[in-house]
Amino acid sequence: MPREVRERQMLDAAVATFARHGYRAASMDGIAELAGVSKPLVYLYLNSKEDLFTACIRREAAALVRAVRQGVDPATPPDRQLWEGLGAFFTHTAEHPDGWAVLHNQARTSGEPFVREVATMRADLVAFVTELIAAAAREAHDDPELGDREVVGLAHALVGAAESLAGWANTDGSVTAKEAAATLMNFAWAGLGNLMEGERWTPR
Repeated sequence: MPREVRERQMLDAAVATFARHGYRAASMDGIAELAGVSKPLVYLYLNSKEDLFTACIRREAAALVRAVRQGVDPATPPDRQLWEGLGAFFTHTAEHPDGWAVLHNQARTSGEPFVREVATMRADLVAFVTELIAAAAREAHDDPELGDREVVGLAHALVGAAESLAGWANTDGSVTAKEAAATLMNFAWAGLGNLMEGERWTPR
């Protein structure tokens, strides 16, 4: 069997195991058994449990970011692009619940090296969403009033809300990817629309 196929089997088994049991409780014996290989072979390919978990995080993070970017058609209007991006995000997290559990639940609570890996993924998503919001502002105004700092802040808020909503949707089980995307789109676009028209909320 080619190395890349064997390694993919091991990573698939590891993602399922880490998602179910967490990093600390997961055993290399269990991962090897689920992958249908010997434990020494897992160590030969992926060195250590820490390296294996890191490889899982990186693979799942790359797949999520790729799905979101590929889900957006740059030829469509900005609101449509944001809708497509959200739809791709929620579709991917719903179709890969173990991968999302590793990224959203396990990696964030298993120590600094893993938290840093997730932060890299989140930074990629924030950068992409920042581009979408900035494009929408440019379309709304020749000289958009939204400053760079405000656009980045909105992108962080939107990505954080999407992560939280995906966690809820996957736990609930009855919320579809389209419903989750529509919920966040209605919440976000109404506010973004007001901002782009120059209507800002201020405390009375």
